[in-house]
Amino acid sequence: MKYALITGASRGLGKAAALRLAKDGFAVLINYQSNKEAAEDTLRQVQEAGGFGELMPFDVSDPQAVETAIEAWQAAHPDEYVSVLVNNAGIRKDNLMIFMQDSEWDSVLSTSLTGFFHVTRRLLKDMMTHRNGRIINMASLSGLKGLPGQTNYSAAKAALIGATKALAQEVAARKVTVNAIAPGFIATDMTKELNEDELKKLIPMGRFGKPEEVANLVSFLASDEAAYITGQVISINGGLYS
Repeated sequence: MKYALITGASRGLGKAAALRLAKDGFAVLINYQSNKEAAEDTLRQVQEAGGFGELMPFDVSDPQAVETAIEAWQAAHPDEYVSVLVNNAGIRKDNLMIFMQDSEWDSVLSTSLTGFFHVTRRLLKDMMTHRNGRIINMASLSGLKGLPGQTNYSAAKAALIGATKALAQEVAARKVTVNAIAPGFIATDMTKELNEDELKKLIPMGRFGKPEEVANLVSFLASDEAAYITGQVISINGGLYS
């Protein structure tokens, strides 16, 4: 059995990635922090489609929680390892920087950036030992061009892009690839409060993207066909920015 861990997999892009990777034959580990009902719905959909999955609740920003959860899973699966990691967990706390609170800065960076560090570091050794692994980091258009009101989010995602490029070089010789996906405006819970009618006028394709379209890219980067692609940032934004 091949295993894939998707952080923040209860909704949105994480859920779409979990469903697609399950379709590809992976047993998916569905991480979530607090929304157990949504995570259970993701697992139900995986199972109804004939796939395999497990719930793995932990807060990616808490190093001890990460350690405890992964250690418990490894103890229960001593002959297995996680070969695909999708670092999708992220939150937004938008505000103009002049009004931004410490908690709004800290929470966004702790989840989107430090969470990547905690989970990836913990799983990396097994990938390198087995000389096989795929690390896929969910960055953002915001991390490439910056967006006003998102100094914290833009900082976290830009740093994630830098970390992607550096780590890719560290582990390439062990056949572990590290890539980032930078979605533009995708129709998820995270963007539902945005003015879609106005924003889609800025997008050459004239629409928001679908979570499934991002998941298709995750699927490709997780596949054997993507073995020579590493250290890349792939935009999926309908031509908005490249």
